[in-house]
Amino acid sequence: MATTTEAPSAPNADAATRAPVRGRRRFPVGAAALYTVAVLAALAWLTPLLWAFATSVKPEGETTAMPPAWLTSNLTWEAYALVLGGGGIVRWTVNSLITTVIVTALTLVLCVLAAYGFSRFDFRGRPWLFALVIGGILIPPQVLIVPQFVLMTQMGLVDTYWGIALPQVVAPVFVFVLKRFFDAIPRDYEDAARLDGAGPVRILWNVVLPLSRPVLTAVGIFTFIGAWNNFLWPFIVVNDPQMMTLPVGLGTVTGGYGIQYARDMASAVLGAFPLLIVFLLFQRHVVTGVAGAGIKG
Repeated sequence: MATTTEAPSAPNADAATRAPVRGRRRFPVGAAALYTVAVLAALAWLTPLLWAFATSVKPEGETTAMPPAWLTSNLTWEAYALVLGGGGIVRWTVNSLITTVIVTALTLVLCVLAAYGFSRFDFRGRPWLFALVIGGILIPPQVLIVPQFVLMTQMGLVDTYWGIALPQVVAPVFVFVLKRFFDAIPRDYEDAARLDGAGPVRILWNVVLPLSRPVLTAVGIFTFIGAWNNFLWPFIVVNDPQMMTLPVGLGTVTGGYGIQYARDMASAVLGAFPLLIVFLLFQRHVVTGVAGAGIKG
C-alpha cells in the first residue's frame, strides 16, 4: 500500500506580498503639509534678515537702485567700518551685557519667590493680591515711563546700570507662568523633604527649582532677549554716551548720518548678532523649556 507524504505547504502568498510593504514607511500627507508650511514660514522669517545683510554689504548708491537686486558685484564692508568706528560699540556691548544680566537675575529671583509664595502658602487676601499682580499685565509699559523716570531721578540712578535695570525687573506674566508650573508639581516631593526636616527655603532650592529647570530656562532666555532689545527705557534714562546700551548707541550712530540704508542695515545686523549667538547656544533649552512646561507623571 503506497503512502503519500504531503508536501510542506507553501508560504502564505498574502504574507509574501505584504513583507516588502511592511518595511516601507509611508509619509503621512498631513505631516508633509505641516513640514511644508514650517519651511515656508522659516523662509518668510529669514528673508528680511538676508535682505538686511545683503543691503549692508552694498555701496550706498546701490541700496536704492531700481529694480532692487540681492547680489552686488561691488561687495564692500564700508558700512560696518563706519558703524564700528563711529562710536564706542565695545563699551555699549559691555553695558548691554551688564544690564541684561542684572535684569535676568533679578527677574528670576523675584518671580520665583512670588510665584512660589502664591502657589504654596495660604495667607489672607492671597487671591486678591494675586489678581492685583496679574492685573499688571494689562498696564502698558509706556504709561509708567514718566513716574519711573521721576523715581530714578529722585533716587539718583539716572545714567547708572541700576537705573537702566530696575524698572525692567517687573514681570507679572512670568509670575503667572511660574505659579501655574509650581501648582502642577506634586506636593508629595515637598512632604517627603519636610519629613526629613527641610524648611521652605531648602525645599524651594533642592526640590522645586530642580524640577522647574525647563521653565526657568525659558523664562531666563526670554527675559534676556527682551532686556537686550529694550531701546525706549535706556534711551530715556541715559544721557551719558559712555552708559548707552547697544541698541541706543547704534541708534545714535545711525541717526547721525541720516537715512543711509547700508549703514542702517549694518547697525541692525550688529545689534542682532549677539542674540543670534545666544539663541544658537541655547536653542535646545528654549525648545525644552517651552515644550516641557508641565510635569509628566
